[in-house]
Amino acid sequence: MTPHYLSQLVWRTLLGVAIFNALSAVSGGVLMLFTGGLGMPLSMLENSPFPSFVGPAIILLVVIGGTQALATVLMVRSRPTFLLWSAVAGFAIIIWIMIEAAIIRGFGVLQALYFSTGIAQLALVLALLGIVAWLPRVQLAERLAPTTSRP
Repeated sequence: MTPHYLSQLVWRTLLGVAIFNALSAVSGGVLMLFTGGLGMPLSMLENSPFPSFVGPAIILLVVIGGTQALATVLMVRSRPTFLLWSAVAGFAIIIWIMIEAAIIRGFGVLQALYFSTGIAQLALVLALLGIVAWLPRVQLAERLAPTTSRP
């Protein structure tokens, strides 16, 4: 595999993870707002500062969904700040899951899934920056240069 092919694969994978996280967070936030917590018992919030699921729903929708959506848009538009916002979005979802697990005092399959997507986002950003060893080192400008093969 050529370095260009690998960097394109990493770029597309990062885009896919960001789209998945954005759609999940936005739809989850909206559904939590309109269903009063997606059927979750209010007792799940006993250890939280929230009296209802409205606060967590807004945070999920705006903060998590917003940063993921922003990272996605910046990637598609080939803006140089997409790496920064992809890292911010990855950290945001990791922090969200850690706080959620502490509040509900549990860690299930969904928490593991979204924690993993946050870790994946950070690893993919590091790969595009040339920091991780499994992606051959090429100049950053070459690695991030827009091509006709990007979606």
